[in-house]
Amino acid sequence: MADKQDKPKKSKLKQSEKRAAFWLVAPSILLILIIAIYPVLQSFYFSLFDLRLNDPTKSSVHLSYSINIEEYLNYYPFLVSDLEGEMKQADGTAKNKLATIHENLKQLDSNIREDAGDVYGKVNKMLNNFKTPPADLSLVEITDETAEEFTGTIQHINAQLKALEEKGSLSNPKELTGLASGMTGVIIEPNFIGFSHYANLLQNDRMWASLGNTFVFTIISVFFEFVLGLAVALLINKAFFGRGIIRATVLIPWAIPTAVSAMMWKFLYDGQNGIIAKFFHDIGLIDSMGSLLSTEVGGMFAVILADVWKTTPYIALLLLGGLQIIPKTLYEAAAIDGAGKWKQFITITLPMLKLSILVALLFRTLDAFRVFDLIYVLTGGGPANATETISIYAYQVMFSQLQFGAGSAIAIIVFICVAIISMIFVKLLGSDLLPEGSKK
Repeated sequence: MADKQDKPKKSKLKQSEKRAAFWLVAPSILLILIIAIYPVLQSFYFSLFDLRLNDPTKSSVHLSYSINIEEYLNYYPFLVSDLEGEMKQADGTAKNKLATIHENLKQLDSNIREDAGDVYGKVNKMLNNFKTPPADLSLVEITDETAEEFTGTIQHINAQLKALEEKGSLSNPKELTGLASGMTGVIIEPNFIGFSHYANLLQNDRMWASLGNTFVFTIISVFFEFVLGLAVALLINKAFFGRGIIRATVLIPWAIPTAVSAMMWKFLYDGQNGIIAKFFHDIGLIDSMGSLLSTEVGGMFAVILADVWKTTPYIALLLLGGLQIIPKTLYEAAAIDGAGKWKQFITITLPMLKLSILVALLFRTLDAFRVFDLIYVLTGGGPANATETISIYAYQVMFSQLQFGAGSAIAIIVFICVAIISMIFVKLLGSDLLPEGSKK
């Protein structure tokens, strides 16, 4: 009976512990959602639109047709007034055509007034008082029918006015055709394009080239950083005189800001006075001192070498932490059994260091795949885009070309690649991270 009474108590206690654990973790989950997940979702949303910051009609998200009432009223009254003046001077066929154009414009204005409502009058009143209406007031949504009718009618009016101009039937053709042409830009079309950016990027050779450069840079740099970092970690893990100074010295490259180290290496690679460039030329590694920053292979070699120099201490630091927790008694027992240094390294060090290795490779691979500042400062992605990574390509599209929608799509592609890399490493890490009881 006592056992049966204890079971409900234990069950309630477990549920209480789960609730307490959830409320303890909830702030962290909320913080992750705000800082990490929301920007990704926002970027994905922007990638579905043709956003271009250098085009006023596409500088923001538009799900439906809109009209810029301020711009419309800067053209419409003057166009109507000029048409009325031309109608008084014209005769015959020209007068009839101008009257038809005038009537069509009046009909369009009536439709716009109906869709815009009170905003039309407010903006018109502000313009008459020489005031600038706020942007959110000037932009008004209109129906698809009104927008399509407006666009078609204005195109037809422009064609008719040009025909009249060619016949010499207009007394002031330049002003009239100029006002009519200005009316073509007042309608703002919806810029939702779905997955068109992704479809275009999958067929974009430059995107695939930048992705290839990213993988080449990541694989080669992480490989050499791991090998050298492991060697450095094994060295500074030994007890010797001045070990503390050596450890501090090894970490100096990692402590230098990336932009500063990139500028430093840029001077070292300089084709005129660069010490590293001269050294590589003297030993026959390169044909000329300028090859490092002016050739495709030299450019990639240059950025990889600079990255390996800077981040090898980071790998060494992570691996050193793993080496510190390996019991010394294991090596003593292996030595007694006759195992040499290499045998101890293979059978003890590497297996015991597996988790630290995978964690170090995970962090470094993700960081290398997202590399931007080092290459941007050192080569700018050149020469001829030979060192342009996917992050630099996203920057060029988004901020140099101001194609915010396409840039957001590239950012999502970067996120997907990083997520895939993370899942691969987590899959490898999973069996080591889970406690023994949970593996069953």
